[in-house]
Amino acid sequence: MEPGSPSSPAGEQPPAAPPEPAVPLRPVASQSRFQVDLVTEAAAAAAAEGPKGRSPSPEQEDQGIAPPGEESTAAAAEEAKGRFRVNFVDPAWEEPAGSGCGISPQQAPPQGSEAAMNGYPQNGDTLLSEGSLQSAGTTTHHYYDTHSNTYYLRTFGHNTIDAVPRIDHYRNTVAQLGEKLIRPSLAELHDELDKEPFEDGYANGEEASPAEEAVSKHVVDNKGVVKFGWVKGVLVRCMLNIWGVMLFIRLTWIVGHAGIGLAVLVIGMATVVTTITGLSTSAITTNGFVRGGGAYYLISRSLGPEFGGAIGLIFAFANAVAVAMYVVGFAETVRDLLVEHNALMIDEVNDIRIIGTITVVILFGISVAGMEWEAKAQIVLLGILLIAIGNFAVGTFIPAHDKRAKGFFNYQSEIFYENFGPDFREGESFFSVFAIFFPAATGILAGANISGDLADPQLAIPKGTLLAIVITTIVYAGAAVVAGSCVVRDATGNLTDAIISGTSINCTNAACKLGFNFSSCATTPCSYGLMNNFQVMSLISGFAPLITAGIFSATLSSALASLVSAPKIFQALCKDNIYPGLHVFSVGYGKNNEPLRGYVLTFFIGLGFILIAELNVIAPIISNFFLASYALINFSVFHASLAKSPGWRPAFRWYNMWISLLGAILCCGVMFVINWWAALLTNVIVLGLYIYVTYKKPDVNWGSSTQALTYLIALQHAIRLTGVEDHVKNFRPQCLLMTGAPPSRPALLHLVHAFTKNVGLVVCGHVHTGPRRQALKEIATDQAKYQRWLIKNKMKAFYAPVYAEDLREGTQFLLQAVGLGRMRPNTLVFGFKKDWHQALMKDVDNYINTIHDAFDCQYGVVVIRLKEGFNISHLQAQEELCTSQEKSAQPKDIVVNLEHSDADSSKPSSKSVSETNSPAASQDQKDEEDDGKASTQPLLKKEVRGSSVPLNMNDQKLLQASSRFQKQQGKGTIDVWWLFDDGGLTLLIPYLLTTKKKWKDCKIRVFIGGKINRIDHDRRTMATLLSKFRIDFSDITVLGDMNTKPSKDNIAAFEEMIEPFRLHEDDREQDASEKMKAEEPWRITDNELEIYRMKTYRQIRLNELLRENSSTANLIVMSLPVARKGAVSSALYMAWIETLSKDLPPILLVRGNHQSVLTFYS
Repeated sequence: MEPGSPSSPAGEQPPAAPPEPAVPLRPVASQSRFQVDLVTEAAAAAAAEGPKGRSPSPEQEDQGIAPPGEESTAAAAEEAKGRFRVNFVDPAWEEPAGSGCGISPQQAPPQGSEAAMNGYPQNGDTLLSEGSLQSAGTTTHHYYDTHSNTYYLRTFGHNTIDAVPRIDHYRNTVAQLGEKLIRPSLAELHDELDKEPFEDGYANGEEASPAEEAVSKHVVDNKGVVKFGWVKGVLVRCMLNIWGVMLFIRLTWIVGHAGIGLAVLVIGMATVVTTITGLSTSAITTNGFVRGGGAYYLISRSLGPEFGGAIGLIFAFANAVAVAMYVVGFAETVRDLLVEHNALMIDEVNDIRIIGTITVVILFGISVAGMEWEAKAQIVLLGILLIAIGNFAVGTFIPAHDKRAKGFFNYQSEIFYENFGPDFREGESFFSVFAIFFPAATGILAGANISGDLADPQLAIPKGTLLAIVITTIVYAGAAVVAGSCVVRDATGNLTDAIISGTSINCTNAACKLGFNFSSCATTPCSYGLMNNFQVMSLISGFAPLITAGIFSATLSSALASLVSAPKIFQALCKDNIYPGLHVFSVGYGKNNEPLRGYVLTFFIGLGFILIAELNVIAPIISNFFLASYALINFSVFHASLAKSPGWRPAFRWYNMWISLLGAILCCGVMFVINWWAALLTNVIVLGLYIYVTYKKPDVNWGSSTQALTYLIALQHAIRLTGVEDHVKNFRPQCLLMTGAPPSRPALLHLVHAFTKNVGLVVCGHVHTGPRRQALKEIATDQAKYQRWLIKNKMKAFYAPVYAEDLREGTQFLLQAVGLGRMRPNTLVFGFKKDWHQALMKDVDNYINTIHDAFDCQYGVVVIRLKEGFNISHLQAQEELCTSQEKSAQPKDIVVNLEHSDADSSKPSSKSVSETNSPAASQDQKDEEDDGKASTQPLLKKEVRGSSVPLNMNDQKLLQASSRFQKQQGKGTIDVWWLFDDGGLTLLIPYLLTTKKKWKDCKIRVFIGGKINRIDHDRRTMATLLSKFRIDFSDITVLGDMNTKPSKDNIAAFEEMIEPFRLHEDDREQDASEKMKAEEPWRITDNELEIYRMKTYRQIRLNELLRENSSTANLIVMSLPVARKGAVSSALYMAWIETLSKDLPPILLVRGNHQSVLTFYS
């Protein structure tokens, strides 16, 4: 028994199993799923129990293991060494009152029992699913002593909680397939037993999308859900949808115009397109589990939400319009019957509208009744359709003496030869005929469109779709040949046109040879024959009413399939929330999650097109929409194959990427051949929807081939770039920007982004210090969060966190390791350490040494100073705190909105260090407790609303300054103090700024050092150099008095500033001063101060000149003074930078690596 666990009274029954919750139990993020305890009580238990009183455990009985015999206490104690107990905790269990903190092992189910080891002995996985935990017995704690779990001991030879491969570990949700299990994390296996493991999370790339999370929050009750196999779900639906209007109403008309040869070619062309598309569809559907949504799901998961969202909308619309097409075909048949019996209600057109409206209402009722009723209706309709086709075939062999006047002569070679060639009339052409026929082929996705209702979509869709294409193509081609061999193109229907034997006539066509003269049809319209009568198949058949029933069956089944498909596709699209305004249609009802709202919408769309009442007008529209969908399905396979993603592993092998590309091209070509303006309109609609979805950036990640190809292209180009030698003409500043958490220093980030956007690389470096474990945990969270923040705020930059003991070490890591090939930073950028007077001098020493390290690595260095400072993390923490306090009463009130910033700052438990104006401020801020997604709202509003805490004056100025570089800079100046030639970086940065929109009105003024007696010469020389560099400037100023001694007041102020940091070795014993210098190397010695006195005066004098000449500039860019490493102390160097840059507009102190970055050669 575990120490501290209460014993159960004799006769006490185990507590009843907790009721099954409505949602599956999933591990809470902050909760460890395993309680691993060292087994230390074995010796005591053995001594208390005694060897004779020990009985075999149920598990040992089941596994045939003999109970331990005469074991001594010492042996038991030795056996317990290295053992541990794994306690699987049911997080949903609530302990009954008085039950203490746990239950005894006696209450736990026997480990060998089938209930307790549900699924364990079969697959060797110690981690039970949450559902099996509930059904496994009456307890909620499941104990597994790894020493006695002999499965792992026999398999691996040692005790382990490691899980063997199991399909449940790879599920994304707990939907119909089964429950998602989470394997033990690496931290749970690797960390020390007394440590709290990392928070549970998803593996890389497995984070569920919002739609998937919604699915995962409930258990689907499969009881009563209708699921179809490949025959009933795909084959039947595809055949019914393909054998639609065309087979009985339009096929003979197509044979009349195109002839037998071209009619078969039309069917063959359509089959080529559909077969290639069927192969592509099979490849996609066998590359992973397929949910509901049909073509939309296939395209969106392959090419991404942009193409998927665009095609999903028009594909659903196309299916809705197809309802109208099939219903109109049915209504035309009924109307012809009414005409034949002289029973028209109003007129021919309006009768089609009336009949079509009544029909679509009935079909709507069947579809709303549910998939089960719809499936039964489809089976009945298929039976009728097959009987009608058989009736047509039989009718061709029945002698047709009384039908000859209407053009039917049974099989005749004369008719076959005459009808083999084309005879296009009334402006028809091969492609117009193809446009009329092609909608018949659109039924190939009827099965895929209900993919969510198939028992095994990966098996059903390829098998059913391809077999349906083969069967229907044979029937179509056979019917075309049969009709063309039996019926002439024109016939009057008059028996008087029979040729009397012995009569001489001027007639040579097939009908004349067979005894009828229909030559009057050349001048007078006739009512019969392939060209004139849409009911030719009824004429040929053995029993005409069966053909009429077949027409009814074909049209109604196709209409019903489209009426079901369109809402299913639309529901899947709306569930993914690609178009937020359409989310209302994602709601499903009943066991099958029926999209009733989608049915209503499809009904009204279909009804609208039914009122057009012209089949030939509707068909080309359908063709273009479906062809666009087919083109993207084919392109998806090509794109996925081209991307070479390891995740592209279709089980269906009979596809080829180049054939799929050919299929996509054919689809696009056929679109324009059918109707060029409709094709253009379709492409414009798809492009418009693509741009819209791209702009909205839906928060989904489906691992599309677009992502894979983007990676592949980037990788190939990065490798190719490594083989290219650097050239000065192609130099661009690639900055390692020490921002810390990027949202905490927006001004610093925006200024650097201004001169690197679309030009160079920016990597936001963030050094985490503190406890290593916590820091690594934060790095894992921050990596995705802050990169997402940069993207949302349109910052073209990368985020690179690193763990180190201090700032300098972390920066050294980044300087050496950040980047890839030629895509590596060449310039270190950080903010000025504004609070260096109050900071620990160890931190100041690290700060200065970071500059030396950058120079050692051949980096350029840019130190940026803003007199208000950069770090706004303490304001963000204030905003977060006040917002959380007011959330219950005023959830929309916020305290301070910091523009383009984030309500998150550095972690309290892991000191985040970067170059800031207040290091301490970034160490003590509260972490935002969210799921890792940073706030991306624009964040700066100066007004404070509600009961917010007012800001002090300094914070208000800091807040204003944080958005300074996001505004238009106006007609100001950028003053460039190019005092030392560093290779040109000091001049290149301001030039790049003036190429940006916000800075384009600023003029560059150049300041250089020179001699008083050579001012004009130096100015002309610099003007010549700038003109050769092709850099525009407004003025050049030569500073002839730069070496003049500064004012006494400024000198005194400098000496007062450095006084606390001086060593004063002349006032100390030599040993004491040397010891202090060794312990505090940053201190300024008297000797050092004397040696560099003139350089000190120069910094003071330069500040005087800066305030005199550039106090009104928008930005100052100035050469950074260089201190010799080991000779100038950190405190003195820091004092130089402080003195040089104080009381000025924003200033960049720049020092290149002294390699040319500008050239005047072409």
